[in-house]
Amino acid sequence: MLKLKRILLVEDNANDAELTLEALAEHNLANGVDVVRDGAEALDYLYRRGKYAGEPPANLAVILLDLKLPKVDGLEVLSILKADERLKFTPVVVLTSSREERDVVDSYRLGVNAYVVKPVNFSEFITAVKELGAFWAIINEPPPMSQKGQ
Repeated sequence: MLKLKRILLVEDNANDAELTLEALAEHNLANGVDVVRDGAEALDYLYRRGKYAGEPPANLAVILLDLKLPKVDGLEVLSILKADERLKFTPVVVLTSSREERDVVDSYRLGVNAYVVKPVNFSEFITAVKELGAFWAIINEPPPMSQKGQ
């Protein structure tokens, strides 16, 4: 039986995390969603350290990554995972409130797959997240496992 890939949400704002989870649930995606609250926890999750030690490797459809995070910021997380042969093919979508040109340029320079500015309007936010979830969890065709360095 094919095990569905999970979605990793890296978001420190509890309200944004809750809205994102609601939006993904509205689309009835069967993919599970794991939520981490800062960049250090995201790295622990990805590398199976700390409280994630001993868990099987993450099988991710996409990482939804905020940039403005405590402990380790989103750009640093992105830099680390895109430099890692085992993780570099994992799709990453920056989902942030930052419209700063430098953040956009740095994200793409580091290898982000998409950059989405969180809409301020509630219904637009829900629509954007539902579409992101559907695309990355259902429609997108990831590279074959042999290309992931696994």
